[in-house]
Amino acid sequence: MTFPLPRRIARVRPLDTQDPNEQFFVANDALDFDSAAGQQWIVIDSPFGASRANASSPSRHGWEKGAGVSEGSFTFLAPSVPANVLGMAHNTGQAGRDLPPQAFHKAASSVIGSGEAIQLSSNVGHVDPEAELTVVVGRTARGLTLETAGSAILGYTIGNDVSARDLQKTDELWISAKSQDTFTPAGPWIVTDLDAADLSIGIVHNGTGLTPASTADLGWKVDEIMVYLTSFMTLHPGDLVLTGFPAECARIQPGDTVVCRVEGIGELSNPVTTASWEDVPA
Repeated sequence: MTFPLPRRIARVRPLDTQDPNEQFFVANDALDFDSAAGQQWIVIDSPFGASRANASSPSRHGWEKGAGVSEGSFTFLAPSVPANVLGMAHNTGQAGRDLPPQAFHKAASSVIGSGEAIQLSSNVGHVDPEAELTVVVGRTARGLTLETAGSAILGYTIGNDVSARDLQKTDELWISAKSQDTFTPAGPWIVTDLDAADLSIGIVHNGTGLTPASTADLGWKVDEIMVYLTSFMTLHPGDLVLTGFPAECARIQPGDTVVCRVEGIGELSNPVTTASWEDVPA
């Protein structure tokens, strides 16, 4: 299969904004993300036209559609404001494929962007990061087939399915283990037209690279996951689908830094801190 050249799309907030809710979408077509051209972005319309949550803010000077903005003038937000965040359980290798596909819901309120802190409460126990190729849904989708699944995908980002392992043992639905505030870092951008069949996935924990794997190691592949999910629910523009984690992870604790890497997309980096709400006097 031949893929068009990829484009990066990001949801960003100007550094000089007076409005903490201001957001714009920008695009970059440079193949070398670290080049001078890769640091220059163009303001575009929201790619999620059917989603109020993902509407761009009214333009202001320097942020009109078509305006050029440098990467140093904004901060990257999570790539979308999703209605649904879904993950795939037990989706590694043949062992995962031998089981029926099984999804879990993560709270949309758990999503944070690149650079934001993963916050751990003092009683959360053992917590692992999971670097995952993440689908960004581009249109309303129900009843997809293997032939139409790709048409519902805007592109891919990096997701970190932060997971409290002790709570997974006691919570059969994994809600408390997966949906805590800040437990779904995503970003820093969306890459369109990416061949997702065999991309390296890995984690760098406090500067040490852990053993990587590949999207080829997933039990259920992207198109199959999209068919499965839309067989029982409607996906909406901006929804995020985390596809599974086949690589090595390591326990995270306050003071750590975790970097999730997916080939063709880049790096998603987040510090780990003690939960800020525990610092607030009663």
